[in-house]
Amino acid sequence: MSFPKRVRIVEVGPRDGLQNEQAVSSAAKIALIDMLTAAGHQYIEAGAFVSPKWVPQMADSAEVFAGIRRGDTVTYAALTPNLKGYEAAKAAGATEVAIFGAASEAFSQKNINCSVAESLERFAPVIAAAQADGIKVRGYVSCVVGCPYQGEVAPADVAKVAKALLEMGCYEISLGDTIGVGTAKSVNNMLDAVLAVVPLAQIAVHFHDTYGQALTNIYVALSRGVSVVDSAVAGLGGCPYAAGASGNVATEDVVYLLEGLGISHGLDLTALAKAGAFICQQLGKRSSSKVGLAIQAKCSQTA
Repeated sequence: MSFPKRVRIVEVGPRDGLQNEQAVSSAAKIALIDMLTAAGHQYIEAGAFVSPKWVPQMADSAEVFAGIRRGDTVTYAALTPNLKGYEAAKAAGATEVAIFGAASEAFSQKNINCSVAESLERFAPVIAAAQADGIKVRGYVSCVVGCPYQGEVAPADVAKVAKALLEMGCYEISLGDTIGVGTAKSVNNMLDAVLAVVPLAQIAVHFHDTYGQALTNIYVALSRGVSVVDSAVAGLGGCPYAAGASGNVATEDVVYLLEGLGISHGLDLTALAKAGAFICQQLGKRSSSKVGLAIQAKCSQTA
């Protein structure tokens, strides 16, 4: 095993997390992002410039970007599926943008009515515009081990999409287990294929915890040397393909794992737990982070 000495955590709670929760106020989102900045995050996905018809939870992203207190060294990124979204993100002051492609043909056809290849072609204008403006583009690959429509996804298909995004100009490729069905074996097999075509330094992992395997899968990725992990404070989000399932792996849980392995991360775990407690209070729900809940209980006992 070759664990990295330091891991960069990409906080996706304000975007990937909250877009799959009931809507909260812009003020609550701004407060959350400010708390995440104060906790030490260097990369926060703060919103998405997408059609409010399809993702109403992200309709106020411009307002959120305008209201946050920005850290001097912090990247505040936005998801931008098309040129219109990119222009809106740039106008709002996003310092980085992200695009996404599915590794599953069935998922692509079902969700956006086109092939994987056609979906990637649509991002060419976004990448060209971002490059002209000096804005970095991050690429997401969804359904890297399983698809709600076709079942298992071949590792070779994941590698093909990851390589295509890299060649199009994405500086980093985040490999997403969208429905959270990955296991240590399937993740290892997928990484074998992707690492054959994408440099290790340009790979990130993004696991959902539908079946409770996210931390195990992150451990597998860390053991392969992967040093970038996506996560969401309090495990925000859900899986639209599995009713009642938990969402993203919780940032607090990932940080606790990293600390146990002696891997540096630069985050304040207690501050993260407080941020998680705050947004869960706004949502009227219990945190999905076991570590966050443990810290909250400990703090309440000593208060």
